[in-house]
Amino acid sequence: MIFLSLFNHFGRYLLFIKGAISKPEQFRIYLRRTLDEMYVIGNGSLTIVMIISIFTGAVTTVQTGYQLVSDWLSRTVIGAIVSDSIILEFAPTITSLVLAGKIGSSIASEIGTMRVTEQIDALDVMGINSAGYLALPKIIAGLIMIPCLVLIAMFLGISGGYFAGKLTGLLTPEQFIEGAQSSFRTFTLQFSIIKSFTYAFIITSVSAYHGYQVSGGAREVGQASTKAVVYSCEMILFSDYILAQILL
Repeated sequence: MIFLSLFNHFGRYLLFIKGAISKPEQFRIYLRRTLDEMYVIGNGSLTIVMIISIFTGAVTTVQTGYQLVSDWLSRTVIGAIVSDSIILEFAPTITSLVLAGKIGSSIASEIGTMRVTEQIDALDVMGINSAGYLALPKIIAGLIMIPCLVLIAMFLGISGGYFAGKLTGLLTPEQFIEGAQSSFRTFTLQFSIIKSFTYAFIITSVSAYHGYQVSGGAREVGQASTKAVVYSCEMILFSDYILAQILL
């Protein structure tokens, strides 16, 4: 029964995505709504991304330095491990998991409230593609802004590690930079960007789907918001493994 339920939801999800990208409304309407959603996603999430990234980089440096205290290892190894960890995994994955909780719940509750108050039914009666009108601008905005937030998280995470190493005396700034430069590969950054686009689509589309499928009242809206966060996080972790297997 669990597998049947999963297949049922997956099929309805695919039909929802198909409906969202078909029968587009006027371009200027989508443009205006997309710009509004970009502001909400980017500006509304910047502060929490900055805080998490700085402390993630700082903690990673301190813990790596604690575990690699040895006369046989160069201190530059700390800079290499911290920068690679942040670029490859911490910045895209942890940032996206946090954004799934913040952005995903907001999207699901917003669309779910419109469903239970019959605003979506009103859009359908007026001949407007409600799935595309509500979900597509959010998906496009997420695909633009979430990778940008991930890039900011990379920079701030590495900066946090840099200053943590300097303030704690674990390694000098020159050693950190030398280690980061020695281990940097262009493909690592490219792989991280690919993951951020994948996660952005998952967060926005899954959350919009759960909000769109709400039926009932305020309690069901809350349940849909919770499901949106849970399923988004699960799919992010699953896709992280799949992408790593395929591309690495």
